[in-house]
Amino acid sequence: MQERIKEVAARVKELRGILEIGTDEMAKYLNISKDRYERYENGEEDIPASELYEISKKLGVEMSILLTGETPRMHYFTVTRKGKGVSVERRKQYKYQNLAFNFINKKAEPFIVTVEPKPKGTPVHTNSHPGQEFNYVLDGSLRFIIRDQEFVLNEGDSIYFDSSCDHAMVALNEKQARFLAIIM
Repeated sequence: MQERIKEVAARVKELRGILEIGTDEMAKYLNISKDRYERYENGEEDIPASELYEISKKLGVEMSILLTGETPRMHYFTVTRKGKGVSVERRKQYKYQNLAFNFINKKAEPFIVTVEPKPKGTPVHTNSHPGQEFNYVLDGSLRFIIRDQEFVLNEGDSIYFDSSCDHAMVALNEKQARFLAIIM
């Protein structure tokens, strides 16, 4: 896992350098500290999927290039077989699987996200990123938090929201939950 973090970080750093974008500019674009951004590029801290998506937009490349080092090749369609999406281990509480990593010029990033249950009393960390997001619960139940609202989403429930709002999902009933996330 640590090696993969370093590989992604090296690709980000190389592309940023080629495009002559400073670390200050990237940190400001992501609305994070320069120190935190530099930890990303040095492979000292994992880059959250939402921020990696924003970095790919800023660098003008597909997110899959940063993840795999390979250029997407499909123009008209791409098929991703069950369990064969590119795994993105971005945050401890979530496991992402990119379902359209090989398609060029995507207008959205579709993921299957797996959320592991947390021990009771574990603090919930929210996330935010520019754009909009659609989530559809495939298995299990999630406590969905957005701004000051909380509610439960069960299998078959969905939500569409402004992803610039702080949000988080927590698996309920001490069971893993999975959902389809489409980030636009």
